Amino acid sequence: MNTNQIAHTAALMGEPARTAMLLALMDGRALTARELAVAAGVSPATASRHLALLQEAGFLQMEKQGRHRYHRLASPEVASLIEQLMQVSMPSDVAVKVGPRDQALRTARICYDHLAGRLGMAVADHLVEASALVLQGNPQVLPGDGLETALQRLGIKRGPEALNGRSSRPLCLPCLDWSERRPHVAGRLGALVCAHCLSQGWLVRSPGSRALRISEPGARALRDWMGTTRWRAVTES
Repeated sequence: MNTNQIAHTAALMGEPARTAMLLALMDGRALTARELAVAAGVSPATASRHLALLQEAGFLQMEKQGRHRYHRLASPEVASLIEQLMQVSMPSDVAVKVGPRDQALRTARICYDHLAGRLGMAVADHLVEASALVLQGNPQVLPGDGLETALQRLGIKRGPEALNGRSSRPLCLPCLDWSERRPHVAGRLGALVCAHCLSQGWLVRSPGSRALRISEPGARALRDWMGTTRWRAVTES
């Protein structure tokens, strides 16, 4: 194990401006260097240096579109690492010391491309209860029709086909939720559920934030899917 490389990686994330840039990308969007400079509170020239270091270390990937260059997190694994660092960095009493902005993030937010917060936990708990997957120990999708039935009830009619496509990304991964301190569902399955909820208008992105607003149709659909008791755990603080 290369301890120097581990220390170098930790140092890259330990710089406040770079941390702010990484957090700004945690909702899965691609942002320009100027937008990331604003998020980090640094000059464009300083932001460019930080971005070059993060890209070299494998945290970011850059895409060119016309004259613009966009930066995004390099992989779901990077997002998972950031989420877990957020979890261990929060004080143990975070659950009872939150402000209004934090409350929105705790209710429902996007973690790269899957759901987190109380909504993400409720989705994970419902899928476990429906015998669709296990998240503890050896995380896996369970054999049988539990997952297909659960996805069809959510309105994802071709879920198995979408999940069985060629991809090196794991089907199901636990991602430790920094606010709830239990794993929510990442991997291809987590991304599929999140994308479906967004496309249906059940969840709406909040500008400049990872928080997701639950629309009235979304509240009805998700409550009917997971049950009133579990839905109450999402909406009641």
